[in-house]
Amino acid sequence: MSNSTQTVPFTGVGSDFMKLVSFVDNEKSTLIDFTATDFASLRAGLLNYMKLVYPLDYNNFVESDLGLMLVELVAYMGTVMSMKADMLAHENFLHTAKDRESIRKLFQLVGISMKGPTSAQATANLSIDGETGELDGTLTIPVANRVVSVISPQDQQPLNYSLYKATNGIVDYLTTYGADISFDQSNWFGDSSSIWEAVMLEGAFATQTGIFSNIDTAQSITLDEGPVIQNSVQVFVSGVNSTTSGSYRQVNNIYQASSTNDKIFQAVYLDNYKVKLVFGDGSNGKSPTPKSNYYVTYRVGGGTRGNTPDGFVNATLDGPTYDGDSSSVRVTQTQLATGGTGAETVAHAKKYGPLSFKQQDRLVSLEDYTAFASTYVGPAGTVGKAVASTRKAYSSANIIDIFILEKATDFQLQKASLSFKNGLLEAMSSKKMITDDVVLSDGLIRTLDLVMTIHVDKSLKGMESGIVAEVSQKIQKYFLSDKIDFGDSIVFSDLMRVVFETTEVRFSEVDNFKENILVDFNEVVQLNNLVINVSYV
Repeated sequence: MSNSTQTVPFTGVGSDFMKLVSFVDNEKSTLIDFTATDFASLRAGLLNYMKLVYPLDYNNFVESDLGLMLVELVAYMGTVMSMKADMLAHENFLHTAKDRESIRKLFQLVGISMKGPTSAQATANLSIDGETGELDGTLTIPVANRVVSVISPQDQQPLNYSLYKATNGIVDYLTTYGADISFDQSNWFGDSSSIWEAVMLEGAFATQTGIFSNIDTAQSITLDEGPVIQNSVQVFVSGVNSTTSGSYRQVNNIYQASSTNDKIFQAVYLDNYKVKLVFGDGSNGKSPTPKSNYYVTYRVGGGTRGNTPDGFVNATLDGPTYDGDSSSVRVTQTQLATGGTGAETVAHAKKYGPLSFKQQDRLVSLEDYTAFASTYVGPAGTVGKAVASTRKAYSSANIIDIFILEKATDFQLQKASLSFKNGLLEAMSSKKMITDDVVLSDGLIRTLDLVMTIHVDKSLKGMESGIVAEVSQKIQKYFLSDKIDFGDSIVFSDLMRVVFETTEVRFSEVDNFKENILVDFNEVVQLNNLVINVSYV
């Protein structure tokens, strides 16, 4: 008798036995594996289910069979649906959410608004064309002629700057609506008697008028144009009720109203960085009277495209008057334009949003001071980065030192302007502990010149420029000002992990540093020059 065992394909003791078993409909659900979510588990679960429930109807489990193809298609769709469900679930929690819109809505539930784009600013000289002698009169620029238009060097599209007046280094952002600006001897540039000094803020003026709803409820206005520059909105209300008429000021959260008489509004960013203005409801802040008129001015633009070099703007304005006579005024940029950044990043919002909520509109701990200063939006719409500390000398523990820097671009920081510092101190004065004394100091910037070598396969010769560009972009994102904090040391092993995300790089090394870079608590590292060499293996 032969020792070989003869078998019939697709059969066995188990399968033959199952042919004698019949499942009623209400028991079939017990055979489903509800824990299966990936392709392999779903495929195996479907095949097991078919073998158990339909043993006599289908038993051709070979790769080339049409039935198996349909099983794998169902498993594929189940895997996609499972992934989508996981993604949707993740977007409901701040820690795992990645989509900007999801994070914006999560913060909106607790009264926190993500910041919009900020505008670049620079100083400029104003002079009357053809006039070189001493000018002792008054130069007046109507509100309709306060915008200078040039072509952006970044995208070759129109770029607008609005003119403002500064007094003793403090920019006058105009508390009244529809106002002209006037320059006299107090605004002369240095000792010059023929040139006035002004401030340029990137963005074009936009206005919107209308009538509030006749429903006595919380009023709101959706602005027509976008993107709206952060902190550029001014609102004036006029109506039959004098207590609700006048200028309204912007706050981060409408629930920060200190009384029912506060004339405040909150700017909530929507899709495409348009803005919805939300007013008080009578309990938290003053509610504008139904059917009263409103007048809104704001600036449209923002972002890095406004960061232009010294002398880039050189244009004329037609419409200003000098002592009542029409004049052609030349506007000349005299400073590098900085401060233009994109809207608040997801990383920044996820880090400081919970701290702002925890702060509860008061400043007690060092964490509160750091979070407030790092999320504060200056009068010109610019933002900063800060760290707070207490002095450790005898009885000076109530002196809070805040080291502050202002964002120049998305990648660079700079010393905070006098306007920014004054605005920050004023904003903190009503929220800090009465026994605390706040001292603002400039944070320290440690610039980093980085030289590194990436090793790639010799078969990739001729593709170096693309690989270097990708690596350079990843390194620059690693040094984003929103990601590098005060006191953060540079650990090169972490940087190498970022470089290795480029699949063409076999390995890499830093050439000009042998050890990690350690910094003090009030220092922040900023990438200056980056050189990437390529070696072949």
